[in-house]
Amino acid sequence: RLQQAATRGDGTLGEDVTANVRTIEAIPRRLSEPADLEVRGEVFMPKAEFARINAEREERGLPLYANPRNSGAGSLRQIDPQVTAGRKLSAWAYILIEGGGGPSVGSQSAALARLSALGFPVEGHHEDGLDIEAAIGFTERWREARHDLPFETDGVVIKVDDYGQQARLGMVSRAPRWAIAYKFPPEQVITRIEDIVAYVGRTGTLTPVAHMTPIKVAGSTVARATLHNLDEVRRKDIRVGDWVVLQKAGDVIPEVVRPLVERRDGSERIWEMPARCPVCQAEVVQDEGEVRFRCSNPFCPAQVVQGIGHFVGRGGMDIEGLGWKVVTQLLQRGLVKSPADVYKLTFEDILGLERYAKKSAENLFHRIDASRTRPLARILNALGIRHVGYQTAIDLAAWASRTWPPEEGESAAAWTQRLTGELATTPAERFKEVPGIGGIVAESIARFFADDVTGRLLRDLVAAGVSAELPPVRPRAAGAGRAGTGTDAGGGKEAAGETAGGEARGLAVAEAAGPLAGKTLVVTGTLEGFSREEAEDAIRAAGGHPAGSVSKKTDYLVAGEKAGSKLAKAESLGVPVIDEAALRAILEGRRPTG
Repeated sequence: RLQQAATRGDGTLGEDVTANVRTIEAIPRRLSEPADLEVRGEVFMPKAEFARINAEREERGLPLYANPRNSGAGSLRQIDPQVTAGRKLSAWAYILIEGGGGPSVGSQSAALARLSALGFPVEGHHEDGLDIEAAIGFTERWREARHDLPFETDGVVIKVDDYGQQARLGMVSRAPRWAIAYKFPPEQVITRIEDIVAYVGRTGTLTPVAHMTPIKVAGSTVARATLHNLDEVRRKDIRVGDWVVLQKAGDVIPEVVRPLVERRDGSERIWEMPARCPVCQAEVVQDEGEVRFRCSNPFCPAQVVQGIGHFVGRGGMDIEGLGWKVVTQLLQRGLVKSPADVYKLTFEDILGLERYAKKSAENLFHRIDASRTRPLARILNALGIRHVGYQTAIDLAAWASRTWPPEEGESAAAWTQRLTGELATTPAERFKEVPGIGGIVAESIARFFADDVTGRLLRDLVAAGVSAELPPVRPRAAGAGRAGTGTDAGGGKEAAGETAGGEARGLAVAEAAGPLAGKTLVVTGTLEGFSREEAEDAIRAAGGHPAGSVSKKTDYLVAGEKAGSKLAKAESLGVPVIDEAALRAILEGRRPTG
């Protein structure tokens, strides 16, 4: 019998979606024979079901869903399983792990056959026993034939079949050496830019967005696409009124490739960044040396709603069910004005929101309550400190935990309160001790925690019962220079339990191991074989430290296509620049060529 179903989440912690998965007819609730196993696969929304749902929404005057991919993911994570049941999702299974932690079959093709025999849905268009030429031929056939499938797909996965060979080839962090996804070239269409509008994000950054004549591309109708920043608009010479080539990067994200200059008739208009915020009319400023323009008003309504949405979202306090639409409702009704107000909401407040009945209101109320305690890194990321992404938040949390560790018998609440006080009085120079943090980021962190608005927010959060989880304090191995082969999140000497003054802080001493031990790398631009997250995971697994910004402490900049300002800064500081091939060579213990 089906016991549990969960999303992969962030790779460590996912969501329990058992009740929703039980509504998917393709997934068996009971197997054809007794077995203890774990099955991994993918839930998706068929094209026909997507079309049916959008036709119903159009009849009711509701906005249409963008694409089957996002609709399938959203349907699986619905609070009410009846909503999921009404959307008729389907699924494919492709990984089998039988009881005892290891597979009982010897190959991927055997696993698919076993899954099918047990009653799981297995995608039928797969072939085994192929050599490399046949594998290439397979991808070429499906490049066009994919459009005839009853579901959307953006590529072909090619795997080494034999599990013994897979084990010998091994992994690079989370990326296997024995499998690769071949992505189909994106479909391109031509449309016209009717306007370019600046949107204000949670940090106040103004992002130009192209409003285009709606057109269907890669399975959905697209009317808008981000242009990223003013420098990118000028680099591509995109103008209001231009005819442009549009595609979806990875068949998902709309991207303006280039303007059709030959079709210009003189009516096109060069776009400039507005001098005033389009939401609150505050002055728009550009910091020296940066490509971004931002609203100077920290209380801009657009920043407030985006900031609260970021605070409660994934990577932050991770409150399931508290999405953008709910946050917008709460703001419109005056129930929240800052992130701390989320923890003052009553059951009655939530029950009064649109589409919330007693049970769903109780669920959200309990999820908010359960989120009052989170790891320090998640809280720091949730606060939305300028220039501080998730990796930098991890590094900052590791450093702060070593610098001001919990005292014996100190509660999580007391430690959190003491820590916020310490951070508020820490000068920027001290934050440079954090691996990967340079002057600009250090100044931003110091300015954030010294700000009176931040101080009030942190006091309100602590008063509402929000606290960081106490970090594990591990005793230093007696008489040893090393206690284990792993590293703490920060890497280097700081991760080995040393402060800037050399005093041990009670953490286990560990030395980074691997070809990048003790090295700090920054990844920028688009890499062919890695996503940004995968590249940083691979660096971390090789003993290195992935940082978010370039500084004099950076050992290498890994530059892909469209590397931008980080490449220019690395060159000005004399930081060595390597490409993806060189990174792979280092990760594999080889000497880079060229």
